[in-house]
Amino acid sequence: MRLIDETGKQLGIMPTTRALQLAKEHNLDLIQVTEKIFPPVCKIGDSGKFLYRLKKREKTVKPKGGELKGIRLSFRISDHDLETRAKQSEKFLKKGDKIRIEMRLRGREKALQGFAREKIKKFLDILEKLIPIKTERELKKQPRGLTTIISKK
Repeated sequence: MRLIDETGKQLGIMPTTRALQLAKEHNLDLIQVTEKIFPPVCKIGDSGKFLYRLKKREKTVKPKGGELKGIRLSFRISDHDLETRAKQSEKFLKKGDKIRIEMRLRGREKALQGFAREKIKKFLDILEKLIPIKTERELKKQPRGLTTIISKK
């Protein structure tokens, strides 16, 4: 195995028994860093500190493209506001996020769902000009309005 000491200096390739003996001499543990290569890489160090750093690193790593961002459109939204929301959506999509487009319908607006669907289609057309998109979930009627989920192609 390839051995690295606690300061990060490489000690070279040696048998497992010699590596364990060196670790015991320093009152430390022998930690296997990786086994994917040959010979496997091991490090002399405190296993508690190593596991702590490993857990801390896993917490800071963000999942890529796993977040679902929401964009809410209103029934009486203007064309300029649609463009502004499309630009914001473009930023989310470029980061790899998915977007839930939501239009809340209240009162008499529920009777005019065709108009609401046209507004959402218009928004998607504006967004399509900025960045290629694909529909994850079709436009669906919810109790309080319409929603759809899109992502980047």
